[in-house]
Amino acid sequence: MVTLKEAVTKSELKQFVKFPFSLYKNNPYWVPPIINDELESFDKSKNPAFKNSEAWFFLAFKNDALVGRVVAIINRLETNDQGIKKVRFGWFDFVDDTSVSEALLEKVAEIGTQHHLDYMEGPVGFSNLDKVGVLTEGFEHIGSMITWYNHSYYQEHYERLGFVKEKEYMENKFLARNADPKLFTKLNDLIKRRYGLREINFKKTKDVMPMADQMFDLFNETYSKLSSFVPITEVQKAYFKKKYISFINPEYIKFIVDKEDKLIAFSIVMPSFSKALQKANGKLFPFGIYHLLKAKKKSKDVYFYLIGIHPDYQNKGVTAIVFNEYYKTFTAKEINMCYRTPELEENIAIKQMWKHFDPVVYKRRRTYRKNLR
Repeated sequence: MVTLKEAVTKSELKQFVKFPFSLYKNNPYWVPPIINDELESFDKSKNPAFKNSEAWFFLAFKNDALVGRVVAIINRLETNDQGIKKVRFGWFDFVDDTSVSEALLEKVAEIGTQHHLDYMEGPVGFSNLDKVGVLTEGFEHIGSMITWYNHSYYQEHYERLGFVKEKEYMENKFLARNADPKLFTKLNDLIKRRYGLREINFKKTKDVMPMADQMFDLFNETYSKLSSFVPITEVQKAYFKKKYISFINPEYIKFIVDKEDKLIAFSIVMPSFSKALQKANGKLFPFGIYHLLKAKKKSKDVYFYLIGIHPDYQNKGVTAIVFNEYYKTFTAKEINMCYRTPELEENIAIKQMWKHFDPVVYKRRRTYRKNLR
């Protein structure tokens, strides 16, 4: 028999965070989070997502053994302001036992029904900057700090329990050398002259911060029409600046501005921390921080984390300026492989952006939904 317990205390939440460490023990592809960082993201006094969201954390036990976990989330910006009546769920992990996955998902459904919501969808996080989707292809590739990894049996559990595919995401990769400057160097000069644009590069993180709010505003404008988009709030901007921007090499952040110095495009690339996080095994000290700092300086693989272009400048070749700047940075740093974070299959514009670099789809993931009435 499966019993559920709501994780409320710090020790219970630590159990929640550490469960995957046993579930994926010795798995060469799973990338562990930093335990304290994960705990902070679940702390209602520290994560501004809780200003607009409610969350319930559940642990599943069978024969006194911890066998699963899930977070049920109601985002009020979504349910009240946008009229999307769904309960989200994420951080969903479980042993290969349908009674466990069923018990956890039934608890999510119960919360959704109690709050008069229409359906449930997951795995998703609090916002669009959180992890998304259950992995359905690409289990033989290492994960990343910005995606969830999972066992191959997860998909079977969803479908056996009556869930249907809601959204499909693809993850692509391409060799840095595929970014042939002949594809964008001439266009770069032409577009800058035509629209009066210029690039801004950074050497110090403190120089990025004054423009970071503009960047998040542009992110909201860029993706507002995509399904499941929830805008980043003012308090979240401050939180993400502190949590993420300081963690990224400033030379991997590229801004494009117009004649009035208004931000019209940006891109953020991160070095791959996957192997460093595996070595850290959930802890920054005593050696985890060393591995992460080494990866920040030395990694030859990078992830395109975010890219945003103002709607007025989409399909006008602005990406040529972005790619031209990255070509110079990547060449100097001898970058080998470029990875892209999960992108909605329906996002045709993003596919067009990368098509000349011969990208290869190496992972697929999806979210699942189930109606509650």
